[in-house]
Amino acid sequence: MSNLVKTAAIASAVTAALAAHTTTAAQAAEKEKCYGISLAGENDCAAGAGTTCAGTSTVDYQGNAWTLVDKGTCTEIDLPGDRTGSLEPLDRDLPQA
Repeated sequence: MSNLVKTAAIASAVTAALAAHTTTAAQAAEKEKCYGISLAGENDCAAGAGTTCAGTSTVDYQGNAWTLVDKGTCTEIDLPGDRTGSLEPLDRDLPQA
């Protein structure tokens, strides 16, 4: 394989990677953190005590664990009981200390 072909292949791979990153950033801009909606082990990342990162919540609807949702939908998500999603951490359904 010639150096020109290798260089073209590398340039193409870099361009594709940058395009994928840009798409991800654009998609992330259309999302927001919604607290208290994820099932145990299905949160997106840390929010407070009892979570360290993705998948570490231990209680369903843990108030300090968040999941990314489409902007404007957080407080409209249908949850059991009188629960609703929140744009801020909640003091409900926290793991036992």
